Amino acid sequence: MMDGILNINKPRGMTSHDVILRVRRIFRMKKVGHTGTLDPEATGVLTICLGKATKAVKFLINHDKEYEGTMILGISTDTQDGSGRILKEVDELQVSEAQIREVAKHFQGEIEQIPPMVSAIHHHGIRLYQLARQGKVVERTPRKVKISFKILEVELPKVRFNIVCSKGTYVRTICADIGEALGCGAHQAELVRIRSGRFYIKDSISLEQLREAPHPEDFLSPWEPYMHK
Repeated sequence: MMDGILNINKPRGMTSHDVILRVRRIFRMKKVGHTGTLDPEATGVLTICLGKATKAVKFLINHDKEYEGTMILGISTDTQDGSGRILKEVDELQVSEAQIREVAKHFQGEIEQIPPMVSAIHHHGIRLYQLARQGKVVERTPRKVKISFKILEVELPKVRFNIVCSKGTYVRTICADIGEALGCGAHQAELVRIRSGRFYIKDSISLEQLREAPHPEDFLSPWEPYMHK
């Protein structure tokens, strides 16, 4: 039994559970878990706990996450990212960089966020994304989350941003809410998790590196230091 934490750079198009399955096969062990889901369209840091290190998941999952991403103004989708069906598209953007930066100021500190329908949250025992596939929309309870949102670059219709956020934050919902506040709509086009707690993307490894390594256990980090809030 090998115990420790892996810092995986999740590729686009894979679910977090897909990564778990790959890691289980590589290490030939079942006791494997992650510390915070990444959407299939997102990439970057996905911390994976193996063996006894799964005891640290309940602490690591509460750590802040940091992302860099791009939103597209003027197009809204039913998934709030580029994978969804277009709900609204404006012919010509009537917003300025100054307006965008002004609206972004309201997305700081503790805010309330309504989770998207396309999410893994349960509603009477059924995941919301399953209801969404049936064309159903149900009322969702707003959640309090803490965020620090910073605009990095505006090149309309694209807006690059950095966000540090607490557990349970849906970054694509932030993008959609900013688009709604601007009156033009928006969706998340790209998202990279660059940090999860003390794990950074510069120190991450790919699944290919892990699979091809003669001793994949060499990539494991100690888990004992994270056994506290």
